[in-house]
Amino acid sequence: MKILIIQQRYGIGDMVIFLPYIYAISKKFGVRISLLCKKSSRAADILGEDEHIDEIITLDKDKDGLGGFFKLSKELRKRNFDKVFIFNSSLRYNLVAKFSGIKSIYQYPLFRSKDNIVHSAKVFTENVVDQIISTEPKLKIKNTKSSYDKNFKHVCLGISASGPTKRWDIENYIRLCRELIKIKNCKFYIAGGKNDFELITKIKKSDIGNNCESFENFSIKQTLPIIKNCDCYIGSDTGFAHLSAALGIKTLTLFMDSPVMAYGKYSSKMIVIEPEGEKNTTTHNTLGKDRISFKEVLIKAKEILN
Repeated sequence: MKILIIQQRYGIGDMVIFLPYIYAISKKFGVRISLLCKKSSRAADILGEDEHIDEIITLDKDKDGLGGFFKLSKELRKRNFDKVFIFNSSLRYNLVAKFSGIKSIYQYPLFRSKDNIVHSAKVFTENVVDQIISTEPKLKIKNTKSSYDKNFKHVCLGISASGPTKRWDIENYIRLCRELIKIKNCKFYIAGGKNDFELITKIKKSDIGNNCESFENFSIKQTLPIIKNCDCYIGSDTGFAHLSAALGIKTLTLFMDSPVMAYGKYSSKMIVIEPEGEKNTTTHNTLGKDRISFKEVLIKAKEILN
């Protein structure tokens, strides 16, 4: 039996959130699945060696529009899938599946405009596999042996974000590191890429710079064993936060301008801080980065490291 799962959301965090449901379908039918997803989800880095995944098919731009519709349908038809599970309400993907000759099509109700990413995926998959599924993602990776100095606490510092409204000021991170170093010997791993070069440089040139290493020249795959061996993550609601939770480390996540009920409550490893005045209410357009309490972040960081 050949099974396709379609998960078309953009982010790394989205892909992490869907892991329990991808795994559940793979286990239910006893086969490795093919996954159709966007390159920006970094599935190739995250799941390239996963025992549940047979193949990752990328949704490139050339598969958009009418021409892309027929190109994607043709590509899928060659693979002779028996079943497809579509984690969205799009008529386009429903028709792609039909044009691809897939007989068994499972999908969210068509034309639904809004949903909670976790709740919808959980209900949909539980109806398929006929059992309760935990929302906790558990990402297994190879090469997890640590040579880190046990005399230090190792902190993944999530300074990156998908936009400026979701990014805590870099001076707050520098100040936080200063305070943590006063109570513990700490090493900080700056979770950011080439687009964060100026921010990373600012940290490296600060008085805590000697305690820091950065991910700027690493692939996502290369960062996974580093994150796995950290004591905690502290930073924005970004892909690195969700990877940290899936890798089983305590994840102190700052929600400033994204939906906390969708992205902050699915994992017991995720500890959420919202802007002052918000309680399970942070969403898009909250614009609360200047209302994140430094004192609250410091207190919770100390509790985690102790």
